Amino acid sequence: MTAEAVIVKMTHPSLPDWVFPPPGGFVAEDLDHIPDLPAHTELIDGSLVFVSPQLSFHAHVVDLLLVALRQAAPEELRVRREMSVILDRSQRPEPDLMVIKAEAVGTLKDSCYKAEDVVLIVEVVSPESTVRDRHRKPQLYAEAGIPYFWRIEEHSEKAVIYVYELDPATSSYSLTGIHHECLKLSVPFDLVIDFAEIDRL
Repeated sequence: MTAEAVIVKMTHPSLPDWVFPPPGGFVAEDLDHIPDLPAHTELIDGSLVFVSPQLSFHAHVVDLLLVALRQAAPEELRVRREMSVILDRSQRPEPDLMVIKAEAVGTLKDSCYKAEDVVLIVEVVSPESTVRDRHRKPQLYAEAGIPYFWRIEEHSEKAVIYVYELDPATSSYSLTGIHHECLKLSVPFDLVIDFAEIDRL
């Protein structure tokens, strides 16, 4: 604990210990052992990131995608909602959705997956997560070698889907399409998703 953290702890003794990062920051495994950690806490660059309450748009899009992806995914893939992925020692984000290899599925006690087991990451942008979802998290996902990334944003109460594919030569994502209301793709598998359906959820 730094000298500054010790001073704050002394003046606010009711604060939990995890408010104060250890020297060098937290590591991915810490998220499984910190008592009373708020649900859906992420680890980005060794720091804990807490999630704000989600808007209705966010919840509806995630619900729609969860069903659509599970219906379209081939047998060798599985879809997971709000589970974290370990990218490296100091990076353990929790995407809204991810498609993983079926062989990576362990037990019902699993709390995370490894980057090499992830095929697709989906982030639905919230006002408080805009910078992370547009910049830092895609950078981390690409550097970890995750082949596909989707970012979904709300514009005028409609969904806009930004689809990216990894360029292995640069370890960065290339934008392959911007879709309005309807998403039709052949990779990572064939699927058609009508985002107008969120009006009926």
